[in-house]
Amino acid sequence: MVLSDRRPIARAERPAGIVAGNAGRGAWLLACVAALAVTCVLSIVIGTRNIPLGTVWDAFLHFANTDDHAIVRELRVPRTALGLLAGAALGLSGAVIQAVTRNPLADTQILGMNAGAALFVVFAIGVLGLTSIWSYMWFAFAGVAFATVLVYALGSAGRGGATPLRLTLAGVALGAVMDGASAGVRLLKPRAFDYLRFWDVGTLGGRPLSIAGAVAPFIGVGLVLAFAAARSLNALALGDDLARSLGAGITRARVLSVVSVMLLTGAATAAVGPIGFVGLMVPHAVRWIVGPDQRWIFAFTVICAPILLLGADIVGRVLIRPAELQAGIVTAFMGAPVLIWLIRRRSVKAL
Repeated sequence: MVLSDRRPIARAERPAGIVAGNAGRGAWLLACVAALAVTCVLSIVIGTRNIPLGTVWDAFLHFANTDDHAIVRELRVPRTALGLLAGAALGLSGAVIQAVTRNPLADTQILGMNAGAALFVVFAIGVLGLTSIWSYMWFAFAGVAFATVLVYALGSAGRGGATPLRLTLAGVALGAVMDGASAGVRLLKPRAFDYLRFWDVGTLGGRPLSIAGAVAPFIGVGLVLAFAAARSLNALALGDDLARSLGAGITRARVLSVVSVMLLTGAATAAVGPIGFVGLMVPHAVRWIVGPDQRWIFAFTVICAPILLLGADIVGRVLIRPAELQAGIVTAFMGAPVLIWLIRRRSVKAL
């Protein structure tokens, strides 16, 4: 996505962040890594069923064929692994989109990309009868590409070109249409989605470890491509003309960014469903801490986004025990106030 507004952004307009210097940012990054490790441990220990910490430890060291050990190894470990992968993918894809479009409201959910991936996956399962993630994951990638092209075409039609506000409105409208189409297919083919129960609202539970193994290579490639474009995206934030004068490869950066978003969003949606707002909240919080350097924003986002997603999953497990609230619902409750706050900010109103 390319904005028609090519006005260079003055350095005075770009907040420096509350942490100054690479040493300080590095220390904060290590603290975030430690917080992620703690969150992973809590994700394995805490659940709708109380399992003593010693039993959880024995499940790894002295596995026995008991219900508690099976819950730890076959249910909680896979959902923790999926939370790590999907959180990093969704968070980084949001950071990349915000950098490329210079749109503070950009997110895979708001711009309709999650809905596009979900629609194509629903079509593959309900109409074509595909049940293996290796089959319908490719439809998720195609759905992201389809939604991206269509949102940009709608947002850039008419005078003024593709402004952030127009892209946001086009994404919300198109996402609502595709969500409705997905719901229609699910209602017509309910049995086809029995094994993907709760997938449509975004969930980490009920997914085997093989799902994480299937999407991990694609998410890994998406992460590499995003970080490869980070330096050029820093120059792109100053405007296209100034970025060219600095020798930045604008076309290369945008191609890498679009491909990375397609891989990250498609793989994450195929694995855990259309979970939204992770890519909106985390990059904004990270940018407030470390400033506008995309390299640091991406690094922090990859660590902090899984913390948010796993934290939401943990809250969902304990909030309505013995039932469970899906992670996608919890992130929606968290993300909606953040979106309202961003829209009400004077800087966003001026877009």
